[in-house]
Amino acid sequence: MEKDDSFILEIVDENEKASKTAGFNLDQTLEEVDQFIQKLVPGESKFVKCIDPLQELVDSRIALYEQKEPAAKFGLNIDEDNSFFEAVRRLSLIVNNLDEFPSDLAAISCLNRASSAHFRAMLLFECEMRALLDNPKRTGDPNFDPKSPNMDGSQGSSKSEDDFPYFSSQSIHVMNKIATAMILAGYEAECCNVYGGLRLKALDVEFRKQCYENINVEDIQKMSWESLEGEINNWIHIMKFCTTNLFPAERNLCDSVFSDNRSTAQRLFCDLATSLSIRLLNFPNALVWPRRYSTEKLFKFLDIYETLQDLANLDIGNDSSAEEFMSETSMAQSRIGGAVMSIFSQIESSIKNDNAGRTPVAGGAVHPLTRYTMNYLKYACEYKDTLEQVFQKQDKVQGSPRQKVVEQESKDVTEDDDRCPPLSPFALKLMMVIDLLDANIEMKSKIYRNPALRLVFLMNNGRYILQKIKESAEIYEMMAPYWSRKRTSELRRYHKTYQRETWSNVLQCISHEGVQVNGKVSKPILKERFKNFNTLFDEILKTQSSWIVSDAKLRSELRVSISSVVIPAYRSFLGRFKSYLDNNKQAGKYIKYQPEDIEELIEQLFEGNTASMAPRR
Repeated sequence: MEKDDSFILEIVDENEKASKTAGFNLDQTLEEVDQFIQKLVPGESKFVKCIDPLQELVDSRIALYEQKEPAAKFGLNIDEDNSFFEAVRRLSLIVNNLDEFPSDLAAISCLNRASSAHFRAMLLFECEMRALLDNPKRTGDPNFDPKSPNMDGSQGSSKSEDDFPYFSSQSIHVMNKIATAMILAGYEAECCNVYGGLRLKALDVEFRKQCYENINVEDIQKMSWESLEGEINNWIHIMKFCTTNLFPAERNLCDSVFSDNRSTAQRLFCDLATSLSIRLLNFPNALVWPRRYSTEKLFKFLDIYETLQDLANLDIGNDSSAEEFMSETSMAQSRIGGAVMSIFSQIESSIKNDNAGRTPVAGGAVHPLTRYTMNYLKYACEYKDTLEQVFQKQDKVQGSPRQKVVEQESKDVTEDDDRCPPLSPFALKLMMVIDLLDANIEMKSKIYRNPALRLVFLMNNGRYILQKIKESAEIYEMMAPYWSRKRTSELRRYHKTYQRETWSNVLQCISHEGVQVNGKVSKPILKERFKNFNTLFDEILKTQSSWIVSDAKLRSELRVSISSVVIPAYRSFLGRFKSYLDNNKQAGKYIKYQPEDIEELIEQLFEGNTASMAPRR
């Protein structure tokens, strides 16, 4: 009970002081203080007269503000708040320049009182800043207008109070006034400690709302890929939330609260962003050591790399306060980039170590390794820009052994074509992978005993590779025109060689040369020619109808090229010599096919089936 009575007496005493200062002209007092500070002369008698009313005004206002607990201290009367902040600003100028003032006993006594009032004002500001940060929607005047001239230059928030960081315009305005006053008074460290600590706590709360929890390195390294993939997705989600929502909003808040002290705003934001980022970067840093990942894991690591790039692109500034943030982000991105290169390089190992080459693919079809490799490259190149950046960064050190190797390899590849620009490190790696696949396919083709089937196998795989390159705008851009022309030329060579290997003997059977003996048609030779033609054609039809050419365009090109040489030659031979067998009772035995039959049967080649024989007409 005695404590309550004492508290009431203190309030009455402060109210009495407030009533005494009510008669002072604030504007006149502030003007006198300003003039005194500007024209300070040691021993000036007016010193006490202009400072005491100012100190008493500050003391009385503090007493009134302290009575408003637990409601917001500022905001009910904007004009009174502004006058209080102006009074404290003058008091700060006085207290921070004590050495310049008179040293007589009256001045010292006055300055002591001023220092005490000033300290109480700073405690009030610190408590109110803490309260506002703890309760973003804490407000005084419900009719507060953030666009009012009384804003004094602080920035209002254009976002809804229901959006992060949830502060009302009035709260931001008051925090701005407090921060400006405390920094001017020399209490920047205290202000920043309160602000930084509570904002970090608030950001932790937002993390928990996003269901993100830190995982230690040991747990990450013990996880199965299925579990790890889920954690990677969660990590990417929280990182995108940070770069698109959390950090920009926090940056705006810092800039608004510390609008009069840009360097302080920059340092505070960098400290907050760095603190959170280092925690988030522990996850990708733990991923890359000491595990090795199979080729299909590449895409998740590329997603991680792109997410880190978004973080690196964050507008955090380029002064010393941002150095740690940029350094930590760069190191994490470099580690993930190294993992990306390591995983991508495993496609080369998978080609080199493929042991499926001992068993030929039925019908000379596209080999599974070709399909896997080209589809893998096609999907990987959807991340072309990212992979270009990864490989470029790894080879960016000019004069390094790796850089010299890349430059020489690029020169070797393009030296035959002046129109082909130097290849980027990733484009060169891509070309090396496809060339390695080519060599592997060439090796596998030697398993086929039939030379024609070997060529069909090479055409199938070569056309598949070329089509996948053309289907991917990213791959085509990097490898055309040099490589595409080279590939097309090789396919033409395979095609011509196939036609010669398969159909040259057939065409010899229906050649006009050698049919006549001593100027007359030799029927035995003619019969043998027709018989050999039928035998060879039936054999080819039986064999090559079971061969597979899955690409419709290539299949059509092969059939057209065969028909263009075989059918005209057969029609000419049949038309020229058919009459010599018409009277023979066994003519049907030798003339088995009409030209139309030949054309129809050629259309059955490369379908991958054995039911190829059509009835004779």
